[in-house]
Amino acid sequence: MTLAGFFAVGFLHLLAAISPRPAVIIAARTGVTEGLRTGAFLAMGIGAGAVVWAAAALFGLGIVFAAAPSLLWALKIGGAAYLMWMAYNLWRDADKPLITAQSGKPPRSAASAFRLGLYTQRANPKPAVLFSAIFIGTVPPATPLWVYGAVLTVVFLNEALWNTFVARVFSLEKSRAAYLSLKTIIDKTFGGLLALLGLKIVAT
Repeated sequence: MTLAGFFAVGFLHLLAAISPRPAVIIAARTGVTEGLRTGAFLAMGIGAGAVVWAAAALFGLGIVFAAAPSLLWALKIGGAAYLMWMAYNLWRDADKPLITAQSGKPPRSAASAFRLGLYTQRANPKPAVLFSAIFIGTVPPATPLWVYGAVLTVVFLNEALWNTFVARVFSLEKSRAAYLSLKTIIDKTFGGLLALLGLKIVAT
């Protein structure tokens, strides 16, 4: 694998990481409701989920999906159902007062935040297909294992750092105040976006 190919993989994945996705939505809301610490652990879970899909792509899951589209379809249905469930909860509770760490509610544990990030990222199997497309032509079959490790490290850092940044921005007092003033609208918008993204996973 050439150095140019390595940087191309990192840059293309970074563009995918910063695009509007369920993980980014959850990172933003976690920053508002539970602060930077919880948001950072969530972001690490998101990064770990991305590594799972990237590793699967490196070892041929994209080929498996092409040969057995029913497997991809089943994973898409399961992931969409998970996102729709999250969307329903957001929409249902949109009118309820927000209970945050600042108002006495303890934030979720580091392990719980990590799991939420991991499950949210793994709910969408399409990154495995995306990674397969990125890796074709840039990661030759004879690539050493240490290069695979470097690629997966970049994938983790892109996801973890970007979503930590998102959580940080939304954990600021001005961001939280703006959120509180428009909670119902924002939560219903977030819920609607998650539902649409869930439907998009199934439809594409």
